[in-house]
Amino acid sequence: MNKWIISLICCWVALVAASASGQSLPDRLPDRVTFSVVIERGDIAQATRWLDAGLPPDFAGNLIGNGLMIGAWEGSIPMMALFLSRGADVNAQNAHGETALLHASWKGHLAAVQWLIAHGAAVNRQGKAWSALHYAAFAGHADIVDFLLKQHADSNAPSPNGSTPLMMAAREGKGNVATALLAAGAQGSITNDNGENAVQWAMRNNNVYIAREIVGSKQFAVLAERPIASWGKAQRSQAISVKVDTLLAQANKMAAAGQKEASLKLYREALSVLRNANEGQENSVQATAKKPLPAITGLVISAQRKNQANQTTAVQYATPAITSNIKSSAESAPATNAADNSVEGWLQRARTLEAAGRRQEAIQAYRQAATFLRQAQ
Repeated sequence: MNKWIISLICCWVALVAASASGQSLPDRLPDRVTFSVVIERGDIAQATRWLDAGLPPDFAGNLIGNGLMIGAWEGSIPMMALFLSRGADVNAQNAHGETALLHASWKGHLAAVQWLIAHGAAVNRQGKAWSALHYAAFAGHADIVDFLLKQHADSNAPSPNGSTPLMMAAREGKGNVATALLAAGAQGSITNDNGENAVQWAMRNNNVYIAREIVGSKQFAVLAERPIASWGKAQRSQAISVKVDTLLAQANKMAAAGQKEASLKLYREALSVLRNANEGQENSVQATAKKPLPAITGLVISAQRKNQANQTTAVQYATPAITSNIKSSAESAPATNAADNSVEGWLQRARTLEAAGRRQEAIQAYRQAATFLRQAQ
C-alpha cells in the first residue's frame, strides 16, 4: 500500500514538473465543434498534437468538413499540408458532396487551388456534380476560373440538376467569367433538368450584356422584345450570403475566444443583413403559393420551385441546386447538427435555412443561437 502511494506521488510530481517546464500533457481528441473552431483559427500546433494522439486525418468538423477542407476554406496551405502529410484524402467529400478544391474555389484562394491541384485534387468530377468551376464562376473569381480552364476544367460540366458554370455566371452577372467560359467552349444553349439555359437566367436577372454575348446581337434584339416579367422573378443570393457567412465565421471565433459580447454583436449584424434582404424581397415580389423546401449544397445556391404540375418555362425557374429527388440538407439538419440545443446547432440550422431562401426562419434560428449565447454568460 505504501509503495503504491509513493508511486502515485512520484507520478504526480513528474506531471507537475512537466507542466512547469512547458511540456504539454497528452491532448484529448476533440469533438466536432471544437475541431472546427480550432482548425478555422489556424492552430497548427494543436492540430498536430491531435493527429499525434491518434485523430484520424479525415476527421470532420461540424460545418465545413475535414481538416484539409477547412484549410482550403481558410486558404491555409500549411494546414492543408499537415493533414495531407498524415494521410488525408485530397478528394474526400463532405456531407454535401464538396471537396477541398471546391471550398478553395468558392472562397477565392487561388494559391490554395493551385496547391491542391498540384497535390492530386481532381479538377473535373464524374457524372452530374458540382465542380470547382461551378463554385468559382458563381462567386465571380475570374482568376480561379482562368486557372481551372487552363487545367482542362470542363466548361460545360453539369451540376446535379444539369446547370452549367456559364449559367452560374449568367445568374450572378459575372461578365468577365462568362466571357472566359464562352472562349473556352461553354455552350449557352445547354438546358438543365428544368428546361432552362444560361440566356434565360441572364435575362431574368437583368444581366442583358451576358445574354447578348451568348446569343449575339441579332438574336438578342428578338429576346429584348419580350416583356421583362416573362423571364420570371430575379433572385441573386451570393452577395448577401457571403457577407452573412463571413459575419458568422467571425462570431464563431469571438465566441471561441470568450468574447461573447463581440460575438453577439456579429450575430445581430448578420440578422440585420438577412432582415434587410428579406424585406427587400417581400417588397419586390407579389405573394405566391408556398414553395416546397429546395435542395441545397454547402454553397449558398437556392432552388425555388412551385408545384411541378403548374410549372412553365416562361415564369417558373429553378436556380442552381441539387435535384429535388435528393433529400435536402435543410430537411435533415434538425435530426443532426441542429438537433442539439446549442449555439453551434442553431447556427447550422440558420445557415441551412438561409441558403434555402427561407430567410424568416433563418432569422429565428440566428436569434435562438444568440439566446443560447446569452444564457451561457
